[in-house]
Amino acid sequence: MSPASTPPSAGLPPVLPNRESVESTTAGLDDMAAARRLLKTVFGHDDFWPNQAEVIENVLRRRDTLAVMPTGGGKSVCYQLPALLFDGLTLVVSPLIALMQDQVDQLRALGVAAAFLNSTLDYRDYVTTMQEARDGQLKLLYTSPETLLRPETLRLLDDSRLASLVIDEAHCISQWGHDFRPEYRQLLDVRRRYPDAVCIALTATATPRVQRDIQESLGFDDADVFVASFNRRNLQLAVQPRSNGLGQTLAFLQDHRDQSGIIYCSTRDQVDSLALELAERGWPAFPYHAGLDDRTRQENQRRFVHDDVAIIVATIAFGMGINKSNVRFVLHYNLPKNIESYYQEIGRSGRDGLPADCLLLFSQADVRTIMYFINEGAAHEQRGRSARLQALIRYAQSGQCRREPLLAYFGETFRGPCDACDNCRKAVAGEHSDAAQLDVTEQARLFLTCVRDTGQMFGAVHIVDILWGSQNKRVLNRRHDRLPMYGAGKETRKHDWRRLANEFISQGLLEQDMQHGSLRVTPKGQAVLDGQQVFVAQEAVPIRVDRPGDLIHDTALFEHLRALRRGLAEEAGVPPYVIFSDRTLVEMATWFPQSRTSLLQVDGVGQHKLERYG
Repeated sequence: MSPASTPPSAGLPPVLPNRESVESTTAGLDDMAAARRLLKTVFGHDDFWPNQAEVIENVLRRRDTLAVMPTGGGKSVCYQLPALLFDGLTLVVSPLIALMQDQVDQLRALGVAAAFLNSTLDYRDYVTTMQEARDGQLKLLYTSPETLLRPETLRLLDDSRLASLVIDEAHCISQWGHDFRPEYRQLLDVRRRYPDAVCIALTATATPRVQRDIQESLGFDDADVFVASFNRRNLQLAVQPRSNGLGQTLAFLQDHRDQSGIIYCSTRDQVDSLALELAERGWPAFPYHAGLDDRTRQENQRRFVHDDVAIIVATIAFGMGINKSNVRFVLHYNLPKNIESYYQEIGRSGRDGLPADCLLLFSQADVRTIMYFINEGAAHEQRGRSARLQALIRYAQSGQCRREPLLAYFGETFRGPCDACDNCRKAVAGEHSDAAQLDVTEQARLFLTCVRDTGQMFGAVHIVDILWGSQNKRVLNRRHDRLPMYGAGKETRKHDWRRLANEFISQGLLEQDMQHGSLRVTPKGQAVLDGQQVFVAQEAVPIRVDRPGDLIHDTALFEHLRALRRGLAEEAGVPPYVIFSDRTLVEMATWFPQSRTSLLQVDGVGQHKLERYG
């Protein structure tokens, strides 16, 4: 049997839904009391995460539900736990094949009967899974929209007792979302075919407009909507102008030795080149992109998921559906195509709740490349795609708390400081005090005057060349060496001028044409030119790194537990985080549980895992 056709239960004991450990927790108790007990005995958690209890209670009332929760915010428990209490099958529809295998592995490690149906199964496993579902031996069945819409799958559901229909990545149903998939539109027909099944739609990235479209597309006339905060407090956010990409990457990695992380590049060639550069310098980095043959790509992903390698250099295709909880950093070597993609990609780090670092290397060249492809696309999509890109640019160029523009895009109001982004750390370090603030009104007026007097037709690089008195042909051919401000800015370093230009844009003194990069003075900028307003800038500081090792009491014990976990994972044929998350190991290494009772108090240790690993 090929690796792709390995049964979903490989390496783990089969567990049927009528296990005494599950049934005994629900007998004679009301639904939410039973849910809370299952939360501990099966999932190992003492309490619900924010919004989980409200969503689960609504689902148990058999109310159609839309839940918008951040990546790593515990969406899966919102349908997995009710599935254990429902009499019948819970069907989970997801576009992410990798997620299905991952979720099934984790559920079976918890003692829950689960399986998946998709194109990776060979015929024998496919038929076996179909029969298990038909015979009522499964509590959860994962499938893709394409597989679900096959006649044989629908006949299977006709013969089964379908208790709930779960639509994961529900933003894919919306034409206003960043990842629209036409086949998702057909899920309304499936929902109508099984009207008695409660429908649960979940997503991590949905603006208010997308939320409304999801409800309309699924016929949620009377659904209850739960929107959790999009704020991932454990993510440390930072942006740097990309100057020497390789050097910046190496400097960043120095603070993340022996940690798992993802580096995103925009092209396959960049992925291959950067992965090779890092490997030649001793970093355990492997490439991942669609241009690799299937075997190499799958093997590199397996190595990363199983902690055999620390770093994956990838295009944006990587990470969808990978629930690896101990990713400690995400570095964007290139600018993502929009703010939704950026939010989704940084969300692949820190899922265990421990600190994770997210660094974006920002470049105007990337902006121009993305705009070129936007303008080459369908005319009716250009405006929306451009708006989503501009939202990301505002985030990258902001001198305020990074979370303010990021969360505002999703309709959430946040007021800094957050103490977990590069800009707010300046304030914590005292670098936003009066002594650290610089009145650069004169520089602003000089720059804005140069923009205005050159016809508002040029970008920041050309303006800086004029201010510095450059002799390059572009300046001389346009006779810009004859302007009064030619050479008037030599006292300010070129690097600082470029940083100030970004500050002028982010603070609204200038607007930038997304296609050509040219600058235009805004009314706010005109107020500075007219002497009606001053402008204050702040110096940048290096990002600070919080490492998980700093948070635990006994580092040696933590590393010993990691090694033990890896051995157990290899024996079971599953990724290490399926056994226990890093967060659980941190608690073990902090509190030193000496008995089975005390071990049960550790977050992530439930009854089934206690019996298996205690």
